[in-house]
Amino acid sequence: GRMSIHRYWNLNLNNKLKMSEHEYCEHIRELLEEATKLRLVSDVPLGTFLSGGIDSSIITGLMSKLMNKPVKTFSIGFEDKAYDELQYARTIAKHFKTDHHEYVVKPDAIEILPKLIWHYNEPFADSSSIPSYYVAKETRREVTVALNGDGGDENFAGYPRYKALRLAEYYDRMPLKIRRVFQKTAMQIPPQPNRKSFLWRMNKFLKPINLPREQRYVNWICFFDNDEKNRLYTPFFKEKTCGVDSFDYLNKYHEMSGCDDFLDSALFTDIMTYLPDDLLVKIDIATMANSLEARSPFLDHKFIEFVASIPSNLKLNRLGNKYILKKAFSDFLPQSILRRTKMGFAVPISKWLRSELKEYACEILLDKHTVERGYFRKEYIKQLFDEHCREQYDHGYLLWALLNFELWHRMFIDRIPSYCEIN
Repeated sequence: GRMSIHRYWNLNLNNKLKMSEHEYCEHIRELLEEATKLRLVSDVPLGTFLSGGIDSSIITGLMSKLMNKPVKTFSIGFEDKAYDELQYARTIAKHFKTDHHEYVVKPDAIEILPKLIWHYNEPFADSSSIPSYYVAKETRREVTVALNGDGGDENFAGYPRYKALRLAEYYDRMPLKIRRVFQKTAMQIPPQPNRKSFLWRMNKFLKPINLPREQRYVNWICFFDNDEKNRLYTPFFKEKTCGVDSFDYLNKYHEMSGCDDFLDSALFTDIMTYLPDDLLVKIDIATMANSLEARSPFLDHKFIEFVASIPSNLKLNRLGNKYILKKAFSDFLPQSILRRTKMGFAVPISKWLRSELKEYACEILLDKHTVERGYFRKEYIKQLFDEHCREQYDHGYLLWALLNFELWHRMFIDRIPSYCEIN
């Protein structure tokens, strides 16, 4: 006569195994091949998303090994070469002799954005939802199930921010005089208009460097830090959110991890938050909106449990990401893929907001209807626009987040008819 709710599974990154690198590699290949094999059970046609990155390339290779016909692979490309990975996808397609399909798209953000907001049904500011939607749409023309490489970065410390975390640990051990030099240098870095530039990344790295490690990690990965929120919020909204610090949401997972090794703590936190709250939401909705099912071998629970037992220095070896994963498949993938720089699945949001999306975004965010809502200060939003369009700063992600929030509010809270009519 009673109901109780309890957690039946959790991830433990503290129970490390003692194996040789060779043994770790053998287990990684064995478990990931089994995880891929399980996800090939299907009564309908299946294929795989192929970006040309390490993770999707491994899954494509394992599928090619396990299937008795060429794997159908699907890749999306863009005219902007800074965001185009088709050359790497072609390398893998040729290497594993896949039935390769690729599409170069010219995304019309103004056209696709309302449709995405309707499908996501919540404020969702990950701009990679755009290419995810397009690749799912094109993939569904050929297959009904698609495997992907999601989870590889969280399992094996694949993101650049994990390198920053290690660098910060070196920084913490430096003498105070040297750290002060770094801080002085950071203050002298001029504003940067491109977040991909070295100076932009250095400024992002050094700005919160003297904060506690959990706090600076959050500052590296957030769009708006607390100082920016303080400038953005109106007095009314500050009062309504008084005492609420969104950073606490991530900090509680650092505490829950129980890890002394902060890289393990960050991996645990990302697996418990960024992965299910962003990446998996993104791909699940993008695929289901197109009647496509996505499956993720890297997220097999037995595989994740084993990878959690691998020491962090074998994932991020010195400053090399995914060291043990790359070693496990060093004879399986072309060297050009193993050595390539991580690009990420993104679109040129910052560029769009200075060109074709500028007028639309400005009209929405500085509109009387938006301002009278009373959440955000018009003066600060205008400042963000002005600095971004003059190429003084790169505020692209901040403006994109605000635009998504406002359009969502008009569609689902205000129920404005013109925003609710989605074709």
